[in-house]
Amino acid sequence: MKNVLKVVAAFAVLSGCGPVSMYYQPGVAVSRLDTDHTNCEVSALRDAPVANQIRRDPPIFIPSRSYCNSAGSCYTRPGYWVHGDIYTVDVNAGLRQRVLDQCMQRKGYQQVSIPRCSQAVQNATPSAATQSLPALTEASCMIRYNDDQFQIVTPISSRQE
Repeated sequence: MKNVLKVVAAFAVLSGCGPVSMYYQPGVAVSRLDTDHTNCEVSALRDAPVANQIRRDPPIFIPSRSYCNSAGSCYTRPGYWVHGDIYTVDVNAGLRQRVLDQCMQRKGYQQVSIPRCSQAVQNATPSAATQSLPALTEASCMIRYNDDQFQIVTPISSRQE
């Protein structure tokens, strides 16, 4: 369990650094994107409902082991079984994601990956949540805010004249 918590904590820290994957259609209002995404999620959930299955990892046998002290007396610890962990799997999760992707594609969106803005760009950019999705360029990046809003920034590169 401790290892799982370490992995989750590491992912939480690293997820703030990586690119943001999202559905995108230039010119669409963010409120419309949210509405379309919610409608497609509901449709996908209806067409591919949660189907949880309880599963168990196989048990593991720990073999016997002999221990001896410096006086030469030994004892043997007998082998034993460790029960496998019990976990739940939503067997429709992958199908539901595909249904969601198809729904969003029918509405004209495509899946894009936008890098996060550097700290320098964040510091130089006035804070303003994106209201309408702009056209993306190679220099585009995203600033995420704590309230689930975001800002897509296309830095102006310095021109040589």
